[in-house]
Amino acid sequence: MNAGRGPRVRLTTPIPRTIVPALNYRHLFYFWTVAREGSITRACKQLHVTQPAISTQLHKLEEQLGEPLFAKHGRGLALTEAGRVAFQYADEIFSLGRELSETLRGRPTGKPMRLTVGVTDAFPKLLAYRILAPALRMDPPVHLVLHDDRPERLFADLSIKEVDLVLTDAPLPPTAPIRAYNHLLGECGVTFFGTPALAEAYAAGFPGSLQDAPMLMPAEGTTLRRSLGQWFASVGVEPRIVAEVGDSALLKTFGQAGIGIFASPSAIEAEIRRQYGVGVVGRAEEIRERFYAISVERKLKHPAVVALSETAREALFARPRSRSRARTAEPIAETADDASGTPAE
Repeated sequence: MNAGRGPRVRLTTPIPRTIVPALNYRHLFYFWTVAREGSITRACKQLHVTQPAISTQLHKLEEQLGEPLFAKHGRGLALTEAGRVAFQYADEIFSLGRELSETLRGRPTGKPMRLTVGVTDAFPKLLAYRILAPALRMDPPVHLVLHDDRPERLFADLSIKEVDLVLTDAPLPPTAPIRAYNHLLGECGVTFFGTPALAEAYAAGFPGSLQDAPMLMPAEGTTLRRSLGQWFASVGVEPRIVAEVGDSALLKTFGQAGIGIFASPSAIEAEIRRQYGVGVVGRAEEIRERFYAISVERKLKHPAVVALSETAREALFARPRSRSRARTAEPIAETADDASGTPAE
């Protein structure tokens, strides 16, 4: 006998290893990618596989789960109720996998610290550079990776930690399907720019001079487009829209060519004048442009993110607002968010 030990017990009935069949995570990943991309065609490009291959994987997953995950909606697909539940679980699963990978990669390796930032397509690119520049001057150095895309795509990447941060000109709404926090970097007014000829022709009598003036507008649905529309109505002018441009850099290029007048944040007025050779038509401090860094962290922790957010608040957006205002403009209300990180949930 073994002194001091109790009798050994031998189990005669084996413990079942699984109660349900093991989930095939490749099938789940294909499903999650299709749901995230919004179509099988875009998922094929993302995964570099054929459409029949993805369709087969989806069918097998639906068979295993016993529920249809997609339903036809027009020419596309829409998640069923079971599909929405599966997508939420898949989001959590792949988010944890990404977090594990990032944690292990974050161990000291002697390589530069990595910062991956998503910049929404309507976000002014000159402003993005001004915000991110402090991260490039850090010691130890930072390896900066930038992605320019639609907000919904970048927020999906943020949810699985493909990006550390998203720069945008609008807060993430409470109805957003991801858990994230809005960090207000700052706000400023808007300056209207044009070629020297346009600036000379329309500066006098601003903002009334903008009546029937050739105007380059941001794309429909963007924050600046809505703000400009409200402001034009408030000062009683109706400019002649000659083009609508979704990309902020392309819009400025059209403005540089003299196609029309365009509006951009006053915080980068000097840079725009210098880089594009344009003049100031007028300024509207009543239009308040707000800029956010959106992260999955309530409190920013990444050293580079902390540095760039502090610089933005203390320097870039700390300019005194002493510039001339449009005399008859009315303020435009906009929901305020806490700069320390307001939950979008």
